[in-house]
Amino acid sequence: MEQIDAIVVGAGVVGLASAVAIARQGHSVCVLEREPRPGMGTSTHNSQVIHAGIYYPAGTLKAYHCVKGARLMYEFCGEHGVPHRRCGKLIVAGSPAEVPALEQLQRTGETNGVEGLTIVDRAFIAAREPHISVETALYSPNTGILEAEALIRTLARLCTHHDAAVLPASPLVGVDHAPNALEVRTPMETIRTRVLVNAAGLYADDVSAMAGGESFTIYPCRGEYAELTPSRRHLIHALVYPLPHAQGHSLGVHFSTTVHGSVTLGPTVRFQDRKDDYEGGRLDVDAFLGPAQQLVPELTRADLRLGGSGIRAKLHPAEQSFSDFKIGIDSRNPRLVQVAGIESPGLTSCLSIAEDVAGLVCRALA
Repeated sequence: MEQIDAIVVGAGVVGLASAVAIARQGHSVCVLEREPRPGMGTSTHNSQVIHAGIYYPAGTLKAYHCVKGARLMYEFCGEHGVPHRRCGKLIVAGSPAEVPALEQLQRTGETNGVEGLTIVDRAFIAAREPHISVETALYSPNTGILEAEALIRTLARLCTHHDAAVLPASPLVGVDHAPNALEVRTPMETIRTRVLVNAAGLYADDVSAMAGGESFTIYPCRGEYAELTPSRRHLIHALVYPLPHAQGHSLGVHFSTTVHGSVTLGPTVRFQDRKDDYEGGRLDVDAFLGPAQQLVPELTRADLRLGGSGIRAKLHPAEQSFSDFKIGIDSRNPRLVQVAGIESPGLTSCLSIAEDVAGLVCRALA
């Protein structure tokens, strides 16, 4: 039986980044991934935005890891050639009544350590986004975009470079307790590990249960996207957001550019039972027309086409508005490190989270 210092369950951005950070500490590590290749889940089914840290309550893990993670991510993308752009973002007020909410977002962001946040007027907005029909917005100069698939490929390559094995098509099917270790079973083999890192995304609750860890529930929440047709992509230059979703479930249906020039509109919000249902009962393109016209009134239905979808791994049900990341050594199983509920801003935060995970693994191994 193979024996290793740490097994990471989940080869999304958080799992891969954690494996690299653990390996850099000198520990042997492998990553188990249920899908045929890394990054096929939430990590690549999102808006691909590097968030600044504006939205999250002060003192939360989301606020801390987003602000630190954004700095680390820009450095990482520059060093490793991951396509990215610090394009800036406008959060717009749909009416004068929404301006106080923008001012509150500015205060929250500044408390979190976000720099450069400014309330801007129509002239500023028109210079950046001439087709956006609003009078006031909050401008975040340090928000950006990246290519999520390229980030996954880079992290997987770094795993190989640091001798961290990534095992695709290897779902976790069971965990047995052994003296000073856990015996982790996949359909192909059993591996003995001193520490298990639960970065399993939508399946983190199932992994925790198998490992005898804390009981919690992941609530799958689907977000769907539309896209602007190629002839209308010129209408949006960077990132344009409304105020966040009133129930706290998303940052609102927004326009995002990608590093390859397409423009997406979304994501929507729908809690669902299945963790793997990306396509069942998809919204019609008409569902996106209203939100699109609130930001760009000249858009018509013919300017939109359906895009992709993603599923958020939420730690709270639809009737609640916020849950923080769950990161720490499990209270029931000291050989289990929990990294659960990593929804937005998880992509931005992954390198910062990975540093903390590596520290927790060192503590668990001591």
